Amino acid sequence: MDELRCPSYSSFMLALNLRFFRQPATHITRTVFVLMIVALGEVCSQADSEVELHRFQFQQTHMGAPVKITLYASDERSANQAVEAAFARFAQLDQIMSDYKPDSELSRLSGTAGSGQAVEVSDDLWNVLNRSRQVSEASEGAFDITVGPYVRLWRRARRSKEFPPEQRLAEARRVVGRQHLRLDGQRHTAQLLAPGMRLDLGGIAAGYAVDEALAVLAANGVKRALIDASGDIGAGDAPPGEQGWKIGIAPLDPAGPPSRYVVLCNAAVTTSGDAFQHVVIGGRRYSHIVDPRTGLGLTEPSSVCVVAADCITADSLATAVSVMGPHRGLDLIERTPHAAALIVREVNGRVETHVSKRLGEYELDKRD
Repeated sequence: MDELRCPSYSSFMLALNLRFFRQPATHITRTVFVLMIVALGEVCSQADSEVELHRFQFQQTHMGAPVKITLYASDERSANQAVEAAFARFAQLDQIMSDYKPDSELSRLSGTAGSGQAVEVSDDLWNVLNRSRQVSEASEGAFDITVGPYVRLWRRARRSKEFPPEQRLAEARRVVGRQHLRLDGQRHTAQLLAPGMRLDLGGIAAGYAVDEALAVLAANGVKRALIDASGDIGAGDAPPGEQGWKIGIAPLDPAGPPSRYVVLCNAAVTTSGDAFQHVVIGGRRYSHIVDPRTGLGLTEPSSVCVVAADCITADSLATAVSVMGPHRGLDLIERTPHAAALIVREVNGRVETHVSKRLGEYELDKRD
């Protein structure tokens, strides 16, 4: 295949000086030609950079799940440097926001519950706490990071295959609720008002980490990248020659073949479902997704796929919509700029599909 080779900017300027600027010309004409030169230089530079890009893939485990990064870079050294920085950012954020690690910043904050102490938190933790409050308000409490005590009870229930004790659920119910978390925007402090509170960022932290890792890649010169943190997917610039990153969606059966596709460029998609994380107790199926208003795991099999401008939005909305249900959930999606959703539920053995108005803007058959 023939290569398109662009002349260097300096040689082109020299030729233009010799052939054009020696001739009489108006100021406007010369300005037009200068603009043409700059535009041609940019096109040639872009073409050269795209021809030289190579595809690289990496995987590590962070936040308890596999994190896959696909990127395009000019050489292996550049790719390795960028991806190491991105994975390091994941590790840093895990140390801040994990509720499994007793020494994480989040665990230390939960340890002050009921003490009357307002704790100054890091910028990263503040960003997530503040966004969590916004989503909680928008979803009327369907998304709530104070759900930690419930989550702990249901983790034990999935291991033991036994329903959480009613007394323990009642105790948790007294300390769960966004009204028990006080945030001070001026001082960046958080105060957990009720003894026994535990914060859980499982529905938002991974999305934030994906966004931050994409920013780290871009800062290291890699803008064409895709990060998949076990279903929380963030896309940067499109691969060379493509409109965007093609991502398959398989509602209710993540292991099955995709039934729909979205094409993303500088956007994100998250799927929240319970295909692999649920427990059957007394013949009834309970999801790992807990309704903060009842303390119970959701009982209807569902898959909620949300596309949004960034991954922290997609991640948190997917959890919120799972709890809200299709009608109220889609209303929240339509009120969120650039957001779209596909909701699939199994109700009494019958599969229901609900689609937001903007989903067609991202789907593959609408983009071709």
